[in-house]
Amino acid sequence: MRLTRQTNYAMRILMYCAANNDRLSRIPEIAAAYSVSELFLFKILQPLVENGLVETVRGRNGGVRLGRAAEAISLFDVVRVTEESFAMAECFENDAAECPLVDSCALNSALREALNAFFAVLARYTIADMVAARPNVRNLLGIDMLERRAPAA
Repeated sequence: MRLTRQTNYAMRILMYCAANNDRLSRIPEIAAAYSVSELFLFKILQPLVENGLVETVRGRNGGVRLGRAAEAISLFDVVRVTEESFAMAECFENDAAECPLVDSCALNSALREALNAFFAVLARYTIADMVAARPNVRNLLGIDMLERRAPAA
């Protein structure tokens, strides 16, 4: 199974927000950190906001932040809201009726078991785990540099 670019960057947005949990994150900053377009990130934000993984704050000093604690957002949560299909083979799709084995296929059963195992592993890991795995994530994403440049309030 291959996850989409949208899922990859959705996880990256959440990781950025988790690493930057002391303040709002701005899309231009996130886009610069990952060398991706702001427009692409805005498209990805929609399902994250709709599903409560991210909150947006409007206004001049607005931005985005996690919709719940990083410890409460599993990788499976992200995959579930960003991936359109989990069809690993033709027989997972609605038009599988063409196969004479569709109702009793061992391949279908094995692939379904594999997919469920994949989901179970993703459910064990959180966004917090991903950030904690890299102690210098704030530096790698340029967050520390942004804070040093920010004027004192």
